[in-house]
Amino acid sequence: MERLPFLATRGAEAYDGIAPLPVCALLHDIRSMYNVGAILRTADAAALARIYLSGICPLPSQPGVAKTALGAEHSVEWRQVDCLFTQITTLRQDGFQIAALETTPHAVDLFDWKPQFPVCLLLGNEVDGLPADIQATADVCVRIPMLGMKYSLNVATAAGVVMYELLRKYRVLREAPAERRTHPDGLPQWPHGPHMEESHA
Repeated sequence: MERLPFLATRGAEAYDGIAPLPVCALLHDIRSMYNVGAILRTADAAALARIYLSGICPLPSQPGVAKTALGAEHSVEWRQVDCLFTQITTLRQDGFQIAALETTPHAVDLFDWKPQFPVCLLLGNEVDGLPADIQATADVCVRIPMLGMKYSLNVATAAGVVMYELLRKYRVLREAPAERRTHPDGLPQWPHGPHMEESHA
């Protein structure tokens, strides 16, 4: 059977006009080139607006990243940042909600979370996660429900789960009547595009 690109199918109509998704991801101290590449590939699929790379994160130009990104290293806008805290401040000034993906006791369940678009998703090291001082900069900590014996997912897998939940919630927001979009208990709309600096893509 022929495999059609999703955008060539009737199911794609529900996503017309969504790209780029008003979400960026800031990766900090992710060691594995394969994890960074996998996150880039998912970011391309979910139409994220931008990927930021901080700390020891390998760059998309490195062969190991390209091996799992499969070309997404060229289609996804990305930027290496020298100071994570400065970048977070800039994004907050541009209206982004800063959301840390962490398994902290006060974290909000991913499926209960009402994101305030645009959103910047913070993702940390494979072993240690995000340091406490970075978690403290977040407006909200979000966790994925874990019902088995393990406490966390691989960072690239976790990133994919959250990116697609954000895509789902943004689609719901766009489909809601205008009066529901601005309701205090609803998902706030994103009327204007975020300010984006020069990209590498």
